[in-house]
Amino acid sequence: MIKRVSFLTLTLLLTATVGLFAEEKEFDAHATTFSYFFKDGDMDFHFGNLILGATRNGGAEIGEAFYAASRIKDGDAASWQEEWYKLAQRVEKRGLEALKGKHKKSAADQLLRAAYYYRISLLAMQANNPELKKRGETCRVLMQKAGTLLNPPLEYIEIPFEDTVLPVFFRKADNSGKPAKTLVMIGGGETFIEDLFFYIEPQAHARGYNFMTVDLPGQGMMPLSGQVFRTDTNMAMKKVIDYALSRPDVDRNRLASYGISGGGLFVPQAAMHDSRIKAIAMNSGVVDAQRLFRTMPATQASPENIAEWSSFHAGVVKSICWRYGVNNPAELVEANRGNTFDGSKIKAPALLIVGEGEYRSKEVQRQQQIAMESFRDKRSCLVVTPSDEGATNHCIMENRSLVGQVLFDWLDEVLK
Repeated sequence: MIKRVSFLTLTLLLTATVGLFAEEKEFDAHATTFSYFFKDGDMDFHFGNLILGATRNGGAEIGEAFYAASRIKDGDAASWQEEWYKLAQRVEKRGLEALKGKHKKSAADQLLRAAYYYRISLLAMQANNPELKKRGETCRVLMQKAGTLLNPPLEYIEIPFEDTVLPVFFRKADNSGKPAKTLVMIGGGETFIEDLFFYIEPQAHARGYNFMTVDLPGQGMMPLSGQVFRTDTNMAMKKVIDYALSRPDVDRNRLASYGISGGGLFVPQAAMHDSRIKAIAMNSGVVDAQRLFRTMPATQASPENIAEWSSFHAGVVKSICWRYGVNNPAELVEANRGNTFDGSKIKAPALLIVGEGEYRSKEVQRQQQIAMESFRDKRSCLVVTPSDEGATNHCIMENRSLVGQVLFDWLDEVLK
């Protein structure tokens, strides 16, 4: 059963539950409640959540995913990258053949999956590997090609920002040209706009929302040009909202933003400075990123611990470090000093969504409590999604239908 809690009852709920986890010293965001396929925990998290979860929205096929998984050496980064790359090439070939035969629907389906498999092949890949840029660009080109085959099409846009551009995907709700409700989705520490399209775009479209997603500094391939994470993400978000509201098909009174993982910080940070955002949602809320990073096993690992990591886990952690412009995981704590938000400075109603497994973390609970007590709009609420419905892990990527129900049912209410 989904637990929906108003800010008035949150304190009582947390008082009753926090004692259950009093002994916890670390919060592993990539921990799973149960195993999907791999013994390596980080690899299993990405397979079960990022890949199997995406089958709901056309990012993967079960047969393809398990075939590739069966060929991967458990915990080995190079093996992971090679098998998803091979699969991406096979699916791309099938998509291009369909396109050549003018079978647009078939081509769109295949090319979308191919793009996502190229993206998946980048996990744990290091910045000095030329394949990172090559495959990343192939992923984006295929998404654009597939996007032209959708109706309405998926548009690719580049928003000028300082000395670079922010890459954006935008899909309008319909072809009427009339202003529509709009969701701007923001990812976290290791996300691409392609991930976010497959996270929830079909649910947004089915409910009559424009869908927009963007890579902020630190995300996607932005670090390749020196654009790493920063503490003033609201500056980039302002440009994103400026663009959204410049479109005649965006209803300026019904524009919302939803952030997952680090996006649970970036979205409320933006709303603190920009009242044009009329509703915000976070999965989950990150009131203080430095405090959260301090509880993560990777930032507390000793040299002996690090030496025992699998090449996949080590690669994922090194990739996060690169995105923050630091050299080792311990530095991630200091890199996030000042990465906070103050809910009392946000006028919009706020929704916190957190999986039951992630909610077991004392620090996650603490930060949700602080957020809920500070939000000014009484329509704000916290929803804890249940383990017994497979909606428990970080970002709840393993049950995107349930996330769509919680998110859009709430947005429909507050954006009336």
